[in-house]
Amino acid sequence: MRKETEQVFERKFDKVNYILDKHERKVSNLIAILQEIQAEYRYLPEEVLTYVATALGIPRATVYGVATFYTQFSMKPKGKYVIKVCDGTACHVRKNQALISSLRSRLGLKEGQKTTPDMRYTLEIVSCIGACALAPAVVINDRVYGQMTADKMKAVLDEIERAEAAAAGDGKEER
Repeated sequence: MRKETEQVFERKFDKVNYILDKHERKVSNLIAILQEIQAEYRYLPEEVLTYVATALGIPRATVYGVATFYTQFSMKPKGKYVIKVCDGTACHVRKNQALISSLRSRLGLKEGQKTTPDMRYTLEIVSCIGACALAPAVVINDRVYGQMTADKMKAVLDEIERAEAAAAGDGKEER
C-alpha cells in the first residue's frame, strides 16, 4: 500500500520531477527550478514548494525564503495575461492613474483585487519597468506597450479577446 501511495504522489508531481531532474536536483539551481515551476503553474503552489524542499533535501524555510524574497515569484495564482502598469515618476506624471482606473473597470476588479475570477487577467501596479521614454508604459506578459491611454489599452485587450476567440474557434488553446 505504501508503494502505491508513493507512486500516486510521484505521478502528481511528474512535471515538477522533470524540472528537478533537468536541473540535476542541485540546490544551486533553486531559483531556476522555481522559475520553471512558476512558468508551468503561473504561481508557486505551497504543496509544490514543500515537495521541492523534500526532493532537494533542504529545509522548507529555505525554499519559502527564496520564493518570498524575489518579487518575480508569486504565491498566489495569476491570470493567463499579467498586465503590469508602471507607476514610476514618468508614468505617474503622464496620467497612468486614468489608465489604471480604466483597466480596473474593464476587468471588473475591485480595489485590492488583482486577478479576475476567470483567471484570465492579473493587474499589477509596479514601481518601474524601465521604459520611461514610453510613459505611460504597460507590460502584458513579455510585451511592452508605450504611450498608453485608456483607449489604446481597450484596443489591446480587444485584440487579445479576438485572438482568444479565434484560437478557441480553431479548437486550439493559446498558452
